[in-house]
Amino acid sequence: MSGVERKPVRTHWGICPTKFAMKTCNPLRTITEAMNIVPNPKKKLIPLSIGDPTVFGNLQACPEIQDAITEAAASGIHNGYKPTLGWNEAREAVAKYSSHQGDVKPEDVILCNGCSSAVDMIISVLVHPGQNILCARPGYSIYGTISAGFDIELRHYNLLADRNWEIDLEHLESLIDEKTAALVITNPSNPCGSVFSRSHIEKIIEIAERHFLPIIADEIYENIVFPGVEYTSVASLSKNVPILSCGGLSKRFLVPGWRLGWIIVHDRQGQLSEIRKGLTNLTGRLLGCNSLVQAALPAILNHTPQSFYDNLNRSLQKTAYTAYELLREIRGLNPVMPQGSMYMMVGIEMELFPSFDTEMDFVRALVEEQSVFCLPGECFKFPNYMRIVITVPVDIMREACLRIREFCNNHSRMDKRIISNGI
Repeated sequence: MSGVERKPVRTHWGICPTKFAMKTCNPLRTITEAMNIVPNPKKKLIPLSIGDPTVFGNLQACPEIQDAITEAAASGIHNGYKPTLGWNEAREAVAKYSSHQGDVKPEDVILCNGCSSAVDMIISVLVHPGQNILCARPGYSIYGTISAGFDIELRHYNLLADRNWEIDLEHLESLIDEKTAALVITNPSNPCGSVFSRSHIEKIIEIAERHFLPIIADEIYENIVFPGVEYTSVASLSKNVPILSCGGLSKRFLVPGWRLGWIIVHDRQGQLSEIRKGLTNLTGRLLGCNSLVQAALPAILNHTPQSFYDNLNRSLQKTAYTAYELLREIRGLNPVMPQGSMYMMVGIEMELFPSFDTEMDFVRALVEEQSVFCLPGECFKFPNYMRIVITVPVDIMREACLRIREFCNNHSRMDKRIISNGI
């Protein structure tokens, strides 16, 4: 009936975000934003907080990597969409590159918008609301970010600082119940910089097999290990436990902004056939990742020289050793020397710094006084520690450590006593 005014369906705007959106948060950013950090304007900020290896300019992608993306763009034939699972030539290249994980075929590979997207997809397909997944403590915050929106419980198993951050296997197994959907292993580790031994990984797999738990292997730092340290992929040791491995270009190839990651499905006993279908369905949500980076991927993975990888690992080790040697001499700090990755955890004996109640107060004051920004352990569910990145130039790391020493000397209880006694 034209001309007749309809009664409004709604009486007010009432535009509300979804529960999924409001439950989703990045704990790392929430914590750091709440700290309200203001650096000392008289000292240049040294950010030892950001896991981006390109920040200081000392670590750069090699010419072979840069040339691959330039040539892909210049060809003019890769500007359209690629298949949602990924361009086949790129998936073949990932399968070949990942042969150390076992018998990997192109159909086992799914290309994603970075490794974080790979983790998101795996959790989306593998874990149901009300279930739980097991993650490391200290551990990276992305799992909490993803799980919260899906109403998935995160259970944290302990890593042992005095054992180079090995998993407390007894504690891990005590967390498993009928609602546990998966076990997450991050190796090499963020934030610890640890690298699990072959024998330790075998013990982890034994637990997973005993409880019929698939493993999510976060291996974005694979092969970023210091000279003399052996890296072993979880999938290379598993015969019966299905593994979903996550990797990508961002860290080892020093191009985090290119946002190209992958999932590799290791399913030797055929337990993941329905999961494969679910992953295929999920790729239809974003319709594939960047076509230019996919086109460059075969050249990147096939032509990047071994010397590039070796130089990166040596550079990281040198910076880590510099930091370790300087920080271990500071009373009240207990650095744990990493074996790889791009990070180091540093213990703080808070009782020696009575001016601060928590390591967050310690870190905030460190920025305000010395303009050195480290991430508090609370970002990784591990109080009384802070994380530093080891991707900075050696001279800048040395300057940062000297500032940290001055800060600790100014606030240490013993130093004040020594000064008062005239010693």
